[in-house]
Amino acid sequence: MESNDVEYVALGQGSAASDPQLDKLRKVSVLPLIFLIFYEVSGGPFGVEDSVRAGGPLLALAGFLLFPFIWSIPEALITAEMGTMFPENGGFVVWVSSALGPYWAFQQGWMKWLSGVIDNALYPVLFLDYLKSAIPALECGIPRIIAVLALALALTYLNYRGLTIVGWVATLLGIFSLLPFVVMGFIAIPKLKPSRWIMVDLNNVNWGLYLNTLFWNLNYWDSISTLAGEVEDPGKTLPRALFSALALVIFAYFFPLLVGTGAIPVDRELWCDGYFSVVAKILGGVWLRSWVQAASAVSNMGMFVAEMSSDSFQLLGMAERGMLPEFFAKRSPYGTPLIGILFSASGVILLSWLSFQEIVAAENFLYCFGMLMEFIAFLRLRTKYPEISRPYKVPLGRTGAIFMCIPPTMLIFVVLALAPLKVFTISISAVMIGFFLQPCIHYMERKRLFKFSVNSDLPDIHNA
Repeated sequence: MESNDVEYVALGQGSAASDPQLDKLRKVSVLPLIFLIFYEVSGGPFGVEDSVRAGGPLLALAGFLLFPFIWSIPEALITAEMGTMFPENGGFVVWVSSALGPYWAFQQGWMKWLSGVIDNALYPVLFLDYLKSAIPALECGIPRIIAVLALALALTYLNYRGLTIVGWVATLLGIFSLLPFVVMGFIAIPKLKPSRWIMVDLNNVNWGLYLNTLFWNLNYWDSISTLAGEVEDPGKTLPRALFSALALVIFAYFFPLLVGTGAIPVDRELWCDGYFSVVAKILGGVWLRSWVQAASAVSNMGMFVAEMSSDSFQLLGMAERGMLPEFFAKRSPYGTPLIGILFSASGVILLSWLSFQEIVAAENFLYCFGMLMEFIAFLRLRTKYPEISRPYKVPLGRTGAIFMCIPPTMLIFVVLALAPLKVFTISISAVMIGFFLQPCIHYMERKRLFKFSVNSDLPDIHNA
């Protein structure tokens, strides 16, 4: 933090943070970490249907095959380098703090946390969109509201019980979510017509919906960095898990789209949220549709708990760096950030009334601002601290690193330019709140209205 007259103290003795038994309990190994990343980014093909509606089969397939080279791979590489350079909770907030100072680090934390909470509000919506064909009462009204609240509260409790549990639950849910699409692929082999894969009408493409769908489904690789302090041997485990998850995510999108667009006649207007359950029924019958719907339900559960883990540990990491009041750093008996979980859950419930497209556009807009600062921090730290140990380093020099950041940066400006006016207005207002929120928190710190602390076990990132 900036120098002032506030006396920082180490986080409380005897807390969950200093309990050796909890330290051992909450360390995440490579396999659960792969599926946590998988759910941070993807969770399976649920939600990619709009790419076919927006651009047709060829653009949808090409997008999920080529887009990772523009966005996902650079973001994963940067996360691997920065996450091993700063293996602590808070992740990208700590990177920006070290490169640009605490003020911009707070702005980064605010925008990325809000983006994550908005993103998490999608999953109850997607969950109910897949179930409403089987249970029509969930389409609207009081039953839908009750279902959203019940789902959010149940999954919030799972987060409370511990990150290790969340990681292994994510592993089991991930396997269950992908299996029906493997079965669907075998069933579809005799019905595949490759000519359907090259269908395209460039005069009838909704570029805004297309890019937002690709962007939303292939971003958030950096979210796992906020859990780096909970990872077992992060210098080796984090890069290995990131690159394994990258291959898994690309397969989880491309293969189901290949099957769905190649095995049945393509009517673009039908390709919207939940359409894979219709494809499953056409190819395999009611039993396969039910399996896909169940897979969607558990996939959304996995995405919810993974995103909430990152969001809540981000707040804990910010509190350990003195950017938020100390109570955000307090852990539950299970080693989880109780206050961070409650704040994140409240945000999800408040935002779940937005439509799917509005949520995607809004979280993409805020996420873009945060990613710009991450690219700047990555390049700045390459210049500012070239000799500091990086257990994993992107195999590029300074010039190569700059060129690697150019394509995703250009994409960010395209996504921002295509944002609807309503989303632009709401998102800019949210960004402006952060500009006023940080001085308010700094005022509360100076007036000792809340207790602020810096964890004495963390390195000094401003005087390396």
